[in-house]
Amino acid sequence: MITIEPPSSAEALTLSKPALSRFFNRAQKAVGLEGSVEVLLADDATLKRLNKSFRGKNKATDVLSFPSPDEMYDAGMAGDLAISLETAARQAAQYGHTLEIELRVLMLHGLLHLAGEDHETDNGEMAALEDQLRQTLKLPVSLIDRVTKPVKKAATKRAKA
Repeated sequence: MITIEPPSSAEALTLSKPALSRFFNRAQKAVGLEGSVEVLLADDATLKRLNKSFRGKNKATDVLSFPSPDEMYDAGMAGDLAISLETAARQAAQYGHTLEIELRVLMLHGLLHLAGEDHETDNGEMAALEDQLRQTLKLPVSLIDRVTKPVKKAATKRAKA
């Protein structure tokens, strides 16, 4: 289930929860993750608070994944995701696509973490899988690729004097 807090934020008003839910279900199936997942779409302050509490990092971030403990996973709960709408909106503008597309990129990334993937400790396996799934799900460049490869910026024209 996808929850948007606060539901009346400027970013939230442009979103289609049914469309995001349909994508999320397709992505979860593509990842091969069984069990229910709760998704919180919140603001930077909420993500900063969660990031500090659970990872010891006192800053906002785009997506956080919280895999369920084994006993909850066995009971059908795969885990939770928290995504910052504000950060996602900035990243969408930076990469030239809609907020909904950016949320899809972040959901896929978070689902891979819930499935046990970890790009911080593996040898590129998560990046390869994310790239493959990104293509299958028709998404733009993956989150890992954006972090590890330089962003191509449009060339600027110099004014002739």
